[in-house]
Order: sequence, then C-alpha cells, then structure tokens
Amino acid sequence: MITLYSYFRSSAAYRVRIALNFKQIAYNIVAINLVKNEQNSAEYRAINSQGLLPSLRLEGGAVVTQSAAILEWLEESYPEHALYPEGAIAKAHIRSLCNIIACDIHPLNNLRVLRHLSSDIGVSDDEKLAWYHHWIDKGFTSIENHLGSSPFAAGTEVTMADIYLIPQVYNALRFSQDMTKYPKIMRVFKACNELNAFKAAAPESQTDAL
Repeated sequence: MITLYSYFRSSAAYRVRIALNFKQIAYNIVAINLVKNEQNSAEYRAINSQGLLPSLRLEGGAVVTQSAAILEWLEESYPEHALYPEGAIAKAHIRSLCNIIACDIHPLNNLRVLRHLSSDIGVSDDEKLAWYHHWIDKGFTSIENHLGSSPFAAGTEVTMADIYLIPQVYNALRFSQDMTKYPKIMRVFKACNELNAFKAAAPESQTDAL
C-alpha cells in the first residue's frame, strides 16, 4: 500500500491527502511532527533528503517528494476521477491557478520561512503576521479575479485548482486573514468541504491533530 508522510497542518501534505481521497486510492499515513522537527531526523532524511513534507512511498519502494510532483504522478498513474479537464487551454488555466498558490504564496509563508523571519532576522510576531497577510492578499486577490460563478475553482467539477486552494484557505483562516474580501474563494471553500474527500483530508480529521 502507498504510504504518505504527512503532518496534519502541512498544506502541501493536505493537498496530497485530498487527491488520494478524491481518487479513492488506499494509503497509510506516517505522521512527521514539524513542530518537533521530526522532519530533520536521520530516519526521515534518509527518505527525503530535503527534510520536507510530503513524501509518498510507492508500493515498490520508490519515493516521490514535492507535492506538485506527487500530484502529477497520481494524475498520470490513476487517471480515474481526473483532476484536469480535456483541452490544453483548460489545463493551462488550472495550472495557472495552482501556481499562484504553489509558487507565489506558499513558498513565502511556509513554516521554515516564518521561523527564519522570527529566529534569524528577528521580526516581531506582528511583523511576521503582516508579512503573511501581505502575500496571501496578493495571491488571493488574483485568484478571486480569476474565479467565476461556478461552485468550484474551475467549473462545476473538482479540479487540481481546488486541491491547491482549499489547504491555502485553511492556513489563511488559521492566521486570521480577513476572508470577507474573497467571497468567491470562500464559496469554493464551502463547496469543497461538503465533499467526503475534502472532509477526510482536513487537518482536524487527522490522527496526529493536536
């Protein structure tokens, strides 16, 4: 069986949990506690030399790292319950939405960056929160302008864009982002979280949730 190395609050691992559930793929979870720095243990570094989450160990023993690579592998290996529509333009539109999160929001606001701001640069908690809110607002404003009136991010069906968006919204709410500015995003968030694949992947549903 596939094994996912995960932390309940890791948005990158959250993405993969949603996709695995949506595609109805059986998997085990091994919890890696980021707060306790378990990702830097020799045991985990032997699995993922970067010491990052998630990692996916396949049934044959191979390991895939980086959530984007894992998600693309899942889509190619398990085409049922597809997360991309037909057509190059439609796929490109969804990848654009995904990359706003994966490239323009998440790398600036992940745990190791926030820790660096506090411990190495010495910014205050208020300054760190302002940093977080600034980059969320930049990205979410762009996404809000992309979204139409459909229940999901790219139409009437769940796509990869939803897989990326929902964990980022969860994090934004956790960091007290004013989400009233993004009604379309919140509409998508609500619609997705009514689906079992998203409910089962939610941080509060994980066995390592504190």
